[in-house]
Amino acid sequence: MALKLFDRIATLLKADAHELVESLEERTLLLKQYLREAELSLDQKRARLEALREEEQRLGDAIARQEAEIRALDEDVGLALGGGKEDLARFALKRLIPRQKALAAVRAQRAEQAAEAATLGERIDEQQVQLDALRTRVRAELAREGTGGSVCFGEPPVADEEVELELMRRRAAAEGGR
Repeated sequence: MALKLFDRIATLLKADAHELVESLEERTLLLKQYLREAELSLDQKRARLEALREEEQRLGDAIARQEAEIRALDEDVGLALGGGKEDLARFALKRLIPRQKALAAVRAQRAEQAAEAATLGERIDEQQVQLDALRTRVRAELAREGTGGSVCFGEPPVADEEVELELMRRRAAAEGGR
């Protein structure tokens, strides 16, 4: 009989523990957290894409400068050969050949950056669609549970997190524009 009493007490303690864990893991809070994490992840990928595009632009500028140097050295070689000055032509070629190799390396690096940016851009587009679907599901779940907030004049509900993120974006844009 004492054993049954202890079994009942153990069962009650387990039930209370499960109830405590469930209350800690409130479903709406978890949904909002998952949505916030998805938005932050997508924002990080957008920042990475922007950095890749800026690097691609920088490499494009470097390519243009190197091409101008190569054209000038190529003209020097032509002039030296035209004037019968092979020593000057050799000197110009010694400067020209490494620049041509460097230009090829920078072009390859830029092509890699462009490919990575294209891949990342596609991934961002796909994940934006998934994020929009997740937002819709979260709003539907919150509305079903009655915690979705009020709807003003038939507008869809906007989560507080969305408002905060938009506010942060606008502040960043305002600071960047100064």
